[in-house]
Amino acid sequence: MEEVPESEQMKWALTRDEFVQELKKATRIAAPMVAVTVLQYLVQVVSMVAVGHLGQLSLSSVAIATSLANVTGFSLHTGLAGGLETLCGQAYGAGQYQKLRDYLYSAVISLILVCLPICILWIFMDKFLELMHQDHVISQEARKYLMWLIPALLGGAILKPLVRFLQTQSLILPMLLTSFLVLCFHIPLCWILVYKLELGSPGAALACSISTWLNVTLLGFYMVFSSACERTRGHFTRNAFLGIPEFFRFGVPSAFMICLKWWSCELLTLLSGLSPNPKLETSVLSICFSISTLHFTISYGFRAAASTRVSNELGAGNPNRARVAVLAILSLASIEAVIMGTALFCCRHVLGYAYSNEKQVVHYIGVMTPLVCLSIFMDSLQAVLSGVATGTGWQHIGAYINLGAFYLIGLPTGVISGFVLHLRAKGLWIGVVSGTAVQLALLFLVTGATNWQKQANKVRNRIFAQNSYQEQREQRTRSIST
Repeated sequence: MEEVPESEQMKWALTRDEFVQELKKATRIAAPMVAVTVLQYLVQVVSMVAVGHLGQLSLSSVAIATSLANVTGFSLHTGLAGGLETLCGQAYGAGQYQKLRDYLYSAVISLILVCLPICILWIFMDKFLELMHQDHVISQEARKYLMWLIPALLGGAILKPLVRFLQTQSLILPMLLTSFLVLCFHIPLCWILVYKLELGSPGAALACSISTWLNVTLLGFYMVFSSACERTRGHFTRNAFLGIPEFFRFGVPSAFMICLKWWSCELLTLLSGLSPNPKLETSVLSICFSISTLHFTISYGFRAAASTRVSNELGAGNPNRARVAVLAILSLASIEAVIMGTALFCCRHVLGYAYSNEKQVVHYIGVMTPLVCLSIFMDSLQAVLSGVATGTGWQHIGAYINLGAFYLIGLPTGVISGFVLHLRAKGLWIGVVSGTAVQLALLFLVTGATNWQKQANKVRNRIFAQNSYQEQREQRTRSIST
């Protein structure tokens, strides 16, 4: 039997130790980040539950308004803020702490600018809905809800960058605490505004807006007064305006990565209304997307861990650690996906009762659950790989992948399966699965072909080249003034 050289044994031992260390680091980021995402998601759920007891008109109008708010507003915020995962994460790893301050302000300014056309769209949303042949009363109620949700949109323009600013420094526990406090505050506030003050559905939107600004205030105080942010906080400078083009360079493809899939799912839900039994098909498909969205709050924690660890290590010039981090987080995500998928599959015959008492709906969801489980497994892995794309800065490639996977493969496959093969909602969900499968395969190919040393060199050259440019600009400014 051939002996393994001692140097090789030490090499494998070091790799194993690094892998274990990365598992611990990833868990410390992913676990609390999952809780943060769930708690923030529950704020929206609480408002929906409160409105659901007001009657069918309020529920249907708020459901439409919430869907439109997510598609046209909050999804853009989430996607654009992803640019900070690249910029702040890499700068923090490189020890360029002052850059995090400038990137944060650049992101806030950029998102506020993006809010302006969105606000105009929301103000005239009733006209848009009526053009889509929606009921006049429902359109008016949806517009009213969106009007009161505009402060939440503006608050999100600050909250999303703040979350990324802290996430890239692995400061997750403060966000966990503030999100928990905000949810505890939101529940009684929503009840008071909706029922006690009898504001109805606008009261639920107002509660969301107040809770969003409360979260902004708490995280803002933490950033200003905490010693953990001493190196990265600072005063507003003109560099914030100069950094806007760079922020959009990374933020726009990040937004497309998230929004392209989100929008394709919304399109499939709308297409389900063309089925012979639209109420049943739409209800079942909406429930399946609800289950998938709830699981995404878990997957997002792994995505955050991947983008943070990869960006930090590339910025620090540690390509091997970045590679090990990817393997470690993929392992964690795979275990979670198997556990969740197995649990859902075992509960497939009773899962529908959580959403409806109609046996037809419950049975239909049981039929759909195996496909949902498959989708959940792939979503967990693609979330990690999307985080890797954001951490390395090649999210523009991810955007092209999502465009091809969901609009060239997923949507056509869903339409053919659903309407040509008469598989209805099951066929539409096959489109989701096929699109996600193509997305996952391409992300794996790109990640597997990544030259980590080259990426680390590229990141550090970009960061330190900016320093040289800024120093030269400051010297020219001083020479002109003298």
